[in-house]
Amino acid sequence: MFAQSFRMTQRDWRAGELRFLLVALIVAVAALSSVSFFVDRMRTGLNRDAHQMLGADLLIRTDEQIAPAWKAEAEKRGLQLAETVVFPSMAIAGEGDQAVSKLASIKAVTPGYPLRGNVKIATQINGDGVAAKSIPDPGTVWVDAGILTSLNLAVGNPLKLGDKTFTISKLITNEPDRGAGFMNFAPRVMLSASDVAATGLIQPGSRITYRLLVAGKPADVDKFDKWVQDKIETDKLKGVRTESLESGQPQMRATLQRAEEFLSLVGLLSAMLAAVAVAMAARRFMLRHVDACAMLRCLGMTQNQVTSLYLIEFLMVGLVGSVIGAAVGFAAHFVLIEWLGRLITNDLPPASILPAVQGLATGLLLLIGFALPPILQLRNVPHNRVIRREQDMPQPITIATYALGLATFIGLLLWQAGNIKLGLLTAAGFVGGLAGFAFISWLALKSLQSLRGAINNASWRFAVTALQRRPGATIVQVVALALGLMALLLLTVIRGDLVDAWRSATPPNAPNRFVINIQPDQKAELEARLAQNKIADADLFPMIRGRLLAINNVEITGESFVEDRAKRLVDREFNLSTMSKMPASNQITAGRWFDNSKPEASVEAGLAETLRLKIGDKLKFEVAGETVEVPITSLRKLEWGSMKVNFFVIINPAAMKDMPQSWITSFHLPEGSTTFENQLTRDYPNLTVVDIGSVVKQIQDVIDQVVTAVEFLFMFTLASGVLVLYAALASSQDQRTREAGLLRALGATRKQLSQSQWIEFALVGGLAGLLAAAGATVVGWSLAHFVFDFEWKFSPVVWIAGFTIGAACAFIGGWVSLRNVLNQPPLQTLREA
Repeated sequence: MFAQSFRMTQRDWRAGELRFLLVALIVAVAALSSVSFFVDRMRTGLNRDAHQMLGADLLIRTDEQIAPAWKAEAEKRGLQLAETVVFPSMAIAGEGDQAVSKLASIKAVTPGYPLRGNVKIATQINGDGVAAKSIPDPGTVWVDAGILTSLNLAVGNPLKLGDKTFTISKLITNEPDRGAGFMNFAPRVMLSASDVAATGLIQPGSRITYRLLVAGKPADVDKFDKWVQDKIETDKLKGVRTESLESGQPQMRATLQRAEEFLSLVGLLSAMLAAVAVAMAARRFMLRHVDACAMLRCLGMTQNQVTSLYLIEFLMVGLVGSVIGAAVGFAAHFVLIEWLGRLITNDLPPASILPAVQGLATGLLLLIGFALPPILQLRNVPHNRVIRREQDMPQPITIATYALGLATFIGLLLWQAGNIKLGLLTAAGFVGGLAGFAFISWLALKSLQSLRGAINNASWRFAVTALQRRPGATIVQVVALALGLMALLLLTVIRGDLVDAWRSATPPNAPNRFVINIQPDQKAELEARLAQNKIADADLFPMIRGRLLAINNVEITGESFVEDRAKRLVDREFNLSTMSKMPASNQITAGRWFDNSKPEASVEAGLAETLRLKIGDKLKFEVAGETVEVPITSLRKLEWGSMKVNFFVIINPAAMKDMPQSWITSFHLPEGSTTFENQLTRDYPNLTVVDIGSVVKQIQDVIDQVVTAVEFLFMFTLASGVLVLYAALASSQDQRTREAGLLRALGATRKQLSQSQWIEFALVGGLAGLLAAAGATVVGWSLAHFVFDFEWKFSPVVWIAGFTIGAACAFIGGWVSLRNVLNQPPLQTLREA
């Protein structure tokens, strides 16, 4: 049986029957495996680089010194350790009456810090930073440039911290794990942990944060994290929490999540196109082998034997195509890495075997799902097909056989996505588009029946009659063409809209400076100075410190909640704000904005979910010794990636009148433009200017990497889309050839047939293009709204492009497939058909 199947495979290959199927499978697997190889390495690399923002794989943050037993446990597990101690203090320059001071964020570090990434240092302001190979030497400190400008110091000058005087040896240009915590707002002064005791700054009641940095093998880190969590829960420890890439750094975490979703989307669209291309190729193979199947049945083969022959043939094709496709995909991902060039500053980790296995499995799954149903139909070809050619051929699509293909495809989407929500949404879009496109195509065919005689033209009647003569094939052609075009539109016009929307969430000119501690009497002066320096979008917002005491008159503490984040939020003071107009970057998701007639509060939607708050709940805050009670009248969605000033809770001015407050603002300074910042801190010593440019830059680098990846991977998906379009247009080529030859034999002119074909292809292509535009718009809006969580703007270009591309593809495909029919005698055409 295998030998016979092998001979049949060779014959079909020489006849060209398997070439399109093999090419479709190679391109499909190459597209998917290139995505898999690159995503596998890129995700690993992104996560590795993102760990630099933590300085470790895991952080343990406490309000008291790290227990020695915890460090011993980590060392026993073979993990690397480093420690930091962060606290605010005054940095003093000069002596006696000439002394000037500046609030600084002191950070004491132990050898080995940081475990991930590098602190970059320079010897002069605006100098190029180089990676530090160690920590500050005893008796020396590294400082932010803001310390020098505020205190009129230079590298090499002394700086006093508490009871000890240090020498400034280096400037900090980049501190990977700085983050945006409240104590990190002040300029940094970094010293060796061995010098802390000599300063005498750590006293009972001091506001200190101790951190234990942990790094090692992921499995070992995860086990130690679980051990720590169990200790915290068992011993009921307060003020202790762990932080990893998944639980900390919300800006980078959100960006990485969107990056993975964008890459997954490309893989899903490739999978969709691959499935359609393979299904169309397998269907054409089945239609061309109906007669051969009938002959085999006449020669004595049973249904099971016929099925086995073709299953073995397809299995060989599947294995060969999958192996070649996986190899092409592996080679292609190196091209992508080469193209990225400067964007990938660090070497990516080596590829794992998983993408190759996934590519092979994908190829076989596609064949099983979309080639098996036609094979199962071939087994039912009757013997008398040999002599009764007018008998209807097996139906190309039946619910029973193609349900397997549909189920397999949905499973493939979920597997490729790595994200249930994204996979289900894309699968729902595919299935919905399949059903919707088929239904609309059927309605269009029905409506053409009444329009057949509306135009007195023979070519028009030929075209309408041809479409209605084979409704099943016409619907399949329109649906396949629409699905292929829809995916291409998603990856061209819609892709650009999605990327633009993502970029706008964290644009290149996103704020990279925060200014806090602005006093009310300084507000007008600071606004004028910002305007003079042409700094746009630097809105000032009031900031009020308040502690949440009760919800609906029920007093709350950290013990009132189970979730660790909820406990931390309740145990600390909130940064409240008050304003009459909602910030432009906020969006109401429930309720209404203030009318300022009575006390009201607007709460961030994520905070409301964490604390189980809803519209109408009453919050009680303590602000500067006074109690403020406000009902929640709205919930807001914030775009944290915008890096703008955001507040969890905003209370209307009616409830916050005469409350003590300072002001905060954020703005963008071009790289290297530090003069304004230096002047600001010198003229207003109480202000703290926070430079978050490194955070914004890291986020922008991730976005640029992903956009470049999408641009490259688009070529593979484009190749799959071209195959789908070709398969859709070639699916009825044989039947069209016979019909054209027969019509010419019955007296139809070349001009009539040519015009008829153009009309037919214009109707099919135009309808498919409009359906594709509609589907791409719906899917694009759904992805932006439900998955990527950013604004979506309708683009009429999608509809124009859909109709134009659909008609053009149909015209080109029709001309390529039928050009020879009109140039040769009818008898020759009928003999060849």
